[in-house]
Amino acid sequence: MAAETHPPTRTPPPTDDPAARRDLVVRAAVEAGLIGGGEDDEPLVCLLDADGIRASAAALTAAFAAAAAPGTPVLHTFAVKATPLVPVLRLLAAEGIGCEVAGPGELALARAAGLPADRIVLDSPAKTVAELREALTLGVAVNADNRQELERLDVLVPAAPAGSAIGVRINPQTGPGSIGALSTATATAKFGVPLRDPGAREWLVRAFLDRPWLTRLHVHSGSQGVPTAHIARGVRELHALAEEINAAAGRRQVDTLDIGGGLPVDFTSDATSPTFGQYVATLRGAVPALFDGSYGLVTEFGRSLLAKQGLVLARVEYTKTTGGRPVALTHAGVQLATRTVYAPQDWPLRILAHDAKGAPKSGPLLAQDVAGPACFAGDLLATARELPELAPGDLIAVPDTGAYFFTAHYGYNSLPRPAVHAFTLDPTGAGAGSVRFTPLRAAQSLADIVAEAGGDPRHAPAGS
Repeated sequence: MAAETHPPTRTPPPTDDPAARRDLVVRAAVEAGLIGGGEDDEPLVCLLDADGIRASAAALTAAFAAAAAPGTPVLHTFAVKATPLVPVLRLLAAEGIGCEVAGPGELALARAAGLPADRIVLDSPAKTVAELREALTLGVAVNADNRQELERLDVLVPAAPAGSAIGVRINPQTGPGSIGALSTATATAKFGVPLRDPGAREWLVRAFLDRPWLTRLHVHSGSQGVPTAHIARGVRELHALAEEINAAAGRRQVDTLDIGGGLPVDFTSDATSPTFGQYVATLRGAVPALFDGSYGLVTEFGRSLLAKQGLVLARVEYTKTTGGRPVALTHAGVQLATRTVYAPQDWPLRILAHDAKGAPKSGPLLAQDVAGPACFAGDLLATARELPELAPGDLIAVPDTGAYFFTAHYGYNSLPRPAVHAFTLDPTGAGAGSVRFTPLRAAQSLADIVAEAGGDPRHAPAGS
């Protein structure tokens, strides 16, 4: 559908009010034909706020720049797993953000986005020899996860070109957050060298003294459900270990601390909490020497950079009442919001009701289930959620989905990956015409699904 024309008198689009900005974008997406309530319209689309991504990156950079001593090397990397889209990595790179990758696929995405090797960090608990060799050949930084990986590096490093910074990941064993599956600093978490296990600390110090090429320490003690004070305790343990290693070495062998990322996100409102500035203040209180210039710093934020910049729009296909409960059947479900469907208590999402033209719906609130398209009973985005009564052709908007939601597609029922578009607002425009969309990823076609499932005749079983 062509964008509507507007009269010469223009009112700048709202930029400071997240709700007004979102409502404008929803209407613009309908007018641009990206989604609609008609039978021939697209039933699902995913959007990313390019201006919001830039602002988020700037807030991160500014928070650390304000705290760190002048001249302190600081590399902010984006956890590619959060939003593995090459155009997004390029956008972040333009804002000075590197990439943290957790496997060969993510490394390939970072390289496709044009990231130089010195702005990429490889973390993974199960790196193969081939993956380690490639990283060392490219000059990508590597954080070793365990003793056996260090033994592999003992063989690979002497034969590798110089350039890769190499560190060791520790598990500070400072305890869990409220979501067990995302708690990386428990006594038995699978990541890193367990710092409080008997003999582990002494072994770590000796491992560094025996390997002059080990120059970094890494911790990642935060994620959703982990308060900032808890994250800071892990960083404090990291700093203390670095000081101990350097004292034992009699020199500044450890020169960089990779403090991970993992800030939680508020999914209940448009508020950003905690902010990067608040996190930095917590770190300064817990580890005052962290920012004094003694160590270079690396961060690995993902969800906190991108979650608030994402929006899913889905059409309501049918409505029904069963057992006295109204149910709206939509095209957004487990394939986009896998964590919400399987663990709704940990990953609640807001659902916003719009009509077929994209305008916010009003009227009496009615408790309704909002269901997805997958063929199992648990495919629900929300249960008994109070919303204006939904009808076929209406749209739901699901905010805060820019990380670990629609970009981490779950192929249940062979549901296709939806199209993803970035949007920006032109301050000289007016109304929906001020919104500009740029495709980031095309929708997956049925032919793509068939090919991915081995549908190429060359893959037929022998003798068939």
